[in-house]
Amino acid sequence: MAKRIDKKAEKFLFEYLNNASPTGYESSGQKIWLDFIRPYIDEHYVDHYGTTYGIINPGSDFKVVIEGHADEISWYVSYIGDDGFLRVIRNGGSDHLIAPSMRVNIHTDKGLRKGIFGWPAIHTRKGKNAKLVPELSNIFVDVGAKDKEEVIAMGIHPGTVITFEAELIELNKKYYVGRALDNRMGGFCIAQVARMLKEKKKKLPFTLYIVNAVQEEVGLRGAQMVTETIRPNIAIVTDVTHDTNTPLVDAKLHGDVKCGLGPTVTYAPAVHNILRDLILDTAKKKKIPIQLEASSRVTGTDTDAFAYSNGGVPSALISLPLRYMHTTVETVSKDDLEHLIQLIYESLLHITPDMPLKYLS
Repeated sequence: MAKRIDKKAEKFLFEYLNNASPTGYESSGQKIWLDFIRPYIDEHYVDHYGTTYGIINPGSDFKVVIEGHADEISWYVSYIGDDGFLRVIRNGGSDHLIAPSMRVNIHTDKGLRKGIFGWPAIHTRKGKNAKLVPELSNIFVDVGAKDKEEVIAMGIHPGTVITFEAELIELNKKYYVGRALDNRMGGFCIAQVARMLKEKKKKLPFTLYIVNAVQEEVGLRGAQMVTETIRPNIAIVTDVTHDTNTPLVDAKLHGDVKCGLGPTVTYAPAVHNILRDLILDTAKKKKIPIQLEASSRVTGTDTDAFAYSNGGVPSALISLPLRYMHTTVETVSKDDLEHLIQLIYESLLHITPDMPLKYLS
């Protein structure tokens, strides 16, 4: 397998993944992403809410999108107690069960402040507290302040955003592990596709939009906005999906997916059958390992936003298997990353403006 994640790509990956990009506040991450893809695109745009996209071969009437989302889950400060402890609400699908004992970064106008999610020691959890478990109503952040006034003086207020402190690492030389792999790994992959097209001097017979959308974690909002702007003819979306072969996950309920066996291609109402089959045929011809999965009413990804926009946009979903979603130890296989990049790239080379997309013609 040709190596697509070289030292240049990996340097970008670590810079991009270690930067915080909470939902609604993605701008710093978008700047890193745009700086990387700038040499490989002809134009770029940033919309009012921060969705960023590069354009290759502008001007064609036939427009193809490859897309990932840029935001990560986080917390909002919702209440500051007189005792100086902070209460929080979710910004996206943040998991209250993993919060206790986590270190956090608090993003203030005065710069980053450090904090921790505190939790009573095991020695004190007796009597009525013997079965105490983390709930959204009882988790709290300690910033080392003696009272509310000191917290406010630190630049912290209701609405201040909090992210977990966890940097990207390698695991056994086969995996990347960290927070926010969901789904900045998608942004990383489509950036590598743009790079490959440029370095291999491929000329596409259509205009390609490389889209890094915001606010997916709160309802696909960035994709909903940008698809109305671009009005694409085709969209290929990449996101993460669950590795269901770890302890405590039932593959019979969630589908049989495992890290290291290739990206997944999804069957779902929102997925256009002809476009999906093109991707499946490409994987077969190029001997790219893939896995299959099915979604019911919705995919839960930006695929839904593209598919049901503008009178219907033929859309497909290629996903990266991931362990421990919405934790600080999200885990993906390096081989799966390589194969996902290859599958998107090769699929683009099989798309033409005259390809049949209608079921009846």
